[in-house]
Amino acid sequence: MKRLGQLWDRVVAFDNLLLAFRKARAGRRRRPPVAEFELRLEQDLLSLQRELVSGDYQPGAYRLFTRYERKPRLIAAAPFRDRIVHHALMNVIEPPLDRGFIADSYACRAGKGTHAAVRRYQGWAARYTYALKMDIARYFPSIDHGLLKGKLRARIKDARVLELLDRIVDSSPIAQGELVYFPGDDLFTPLERRAGIPIGNLTSQFFANLYLDNFDHAVRREFGVSAYLRYVDDMVILDNDKRRLAELRGFFAERLAQDRLRLHPRKAQVTPVAGGLDLLGYRVFPGRIRLRNDNGHRFARTLRGFAGGYAAGHLAWADFDPAVQSWIGHARHADTAGLRCALFSNIVFVRGAGRDVPSA
Repeated sequence: MKRLGQLWDRVVAFDNLLLAFRKARAGRRRRPPVAEFELRLEQDLLSLQRELVSGDYQPGAYRLFTRYERKPRLIAAAPFRDRIVHHALMNVIEPPLDRGFIADSYACRAGKGTHAAVRRYQGWAARYTYALKMDIARYFPSIDHGLLKGKLRARIKDARVLELLDRIVDSSPIAQGELVYFPGDDLFTPLERRAGIPIGNLTSQFFANLYLDNFDHAVRREFGVSAYLRYVDDMVILDNDKRRLAELRGFFAERLAQDRLRLHPRKAQVTPVAGGLDLLGYRVFPGRIRLRNDNGHRFARTLRGFAGGYAAGHLAWADFDPAVQSWIGHARHADTAGLRCALFSNIVFVRGAGRDVPSA
């Protein structure tokens, strides 16, 4: 693939920064940092543009918090100003680089997503007998900064864009975890190599797709696998030969080690497709799709919390309606008519005498 050049002027153009601001603002208009930036929009964008052009721009400090979804995840939220820079970069570099990704990489890409991935898997499940589902242990915390920068340089030659990307990578909070050794490491290698990108950044989503792109192509070219899909670090391969899938699992572990990644030891199993596969929040069978049991239970608890907050006057309808509509949209892709009817029949939203709060 020809490396991309002459990108910088497009990244820092005022029109691109304005578009980036609008994208970064989506869904966040009422948050104080967003409102404050918008209050002096032209002045703040011009100031940001000057910092980028002069080379003085430095990413700000992340806000760290934990989100609990089946398991705790440490989320690092960049300041709003930095989110604008992330969108400005992605507006320019993502479309041409995305065209080089395999069609069956589904995360955070236009026209893809979880539902398209599930439909693709289900189509294959009608043709193949076995599935090998794998995921990578601590994927985002394991992404090696040096290797990531090398992958960016293999695709981009604009020095100023690369310098800005380097600053974003280098600003990542230091990942905590066990020391992991790979072939060729000495005692100090894991301490000397920085690793980890923050879950929550727009750039991190793109980096996660890019980091495994060479692996995706190797699965198709070197290993001759056609029924393969990936969603971030969830990977699924189908075949009629159970032994071949078990052998491929070993080959893939060796190939991923070149990128200083490890397969999750308990999440790399070969299973018959007829028994259903847990995939992206669903239990997928060749002829039907069910919602994972824990998903329904978790949403029922969330819905009761919304109803309680609404009754007490702590929540307005607009505070939780988007989350409810999002879950309904997700659930509709599975056989959940009975579940949805039961949930919304048993939980009633009645406004109490508490304070009516404005939507956030």
